[in-house]
Amino acid sequence: MKPHPFKLALIQMEVSGGEKERNIRHAVELVSEAASKGAEVALLPECLDLGWTHPSSQTMAEEIPDGGPCQALMQAARDHGIYVCCGLTEKAGDQIYNSAVIISKDGEILCKHRKLNELDIGHDYYAQGDRLNVAETEFGTFGLMICADGFAKDHVVSRSLSYMGADVILSPCAWAVPSEHDNTKAPYGQIWRESYMPVAREFSVAIVGVSCVCNITDGPWKGRKCIGSSLAIAPSGEEILQGPYGPDAECIMYIDLKPVPRPARGTDWYDMRVERGGAHGI
Repeated sequence: MKPHPFKLALIQMEVSGGEKERNIRHAVELVSEAASKGAEVALLPECLDLGWTHPSSQTMAEEIPDGGPCQALMQAARDHGIYVCCGLTEKAGDQIYNSAVIISKDGEILCKHRKLNELDIGHDYYAQGDRLNVAETEFGTFGLMICADGFAKDHVVSRSLSYMGADVILSPCAWAVPSEHDNTKAPYGQIWRESYMPVAREFSVAIVGVSCVCNITDGPWKGRKCIGSSLAIAPSGEEILQGPYGPDAECIMYIDLKPVPRPARGTDWYDMRVERGGAHGI
């Protein structure tokens, strides 16, 4: 089946550590805002319910799909007829995982991923995943990874998803820097360009990472800041867009994508149109 064009919303959301109800309510509001602007797929950050490596993950994580956070986002997808990809903290028996899901526009879980390449400081918080998944949609095949999965050795995660047939790889992220980082002297994002661009070019696959924004208030990276700078790379390996930088740089960005069969892909695979605006100070 030839993939249909679609509008992707990159939701660079503020995530407040440990404030689960607030974060989920805000995520649902942002999904609604994206859908009202015509987005057909919404991509949100990593661990958007509790914040990455926040200590609350050990006591407040819920199940997927039966827990409250996942159910709320499934309902939002159903209410607005939009695909939702997001990162959630998952409780499974006595284990906690850094997980992500792709939810269909009918509110069904199409696939779930548990992060494989967690940073060392995350090992005390999350168990390791053991598999990869892709999801078939009318917009093409979506691959799913989380943040540091993107720079696993030899790009093994993104390359494997590409071998599995991914047309687009979606990656919820939480990109953080020291509090004193000066973006004018050391612009953020090169690590992700070096991770995404070669795989995109080799496999003609689009790769999109969306990071949260916030000041990290607890856990091993307390005092650091998550700074957005979300990044979209075209199948040609060219940069489509990079989001704004900073702990207060919440926004929604939109890209119109027009997939074509892999052998014919090139720089015309997408129409880039970036929009920002809407409710809640975005």
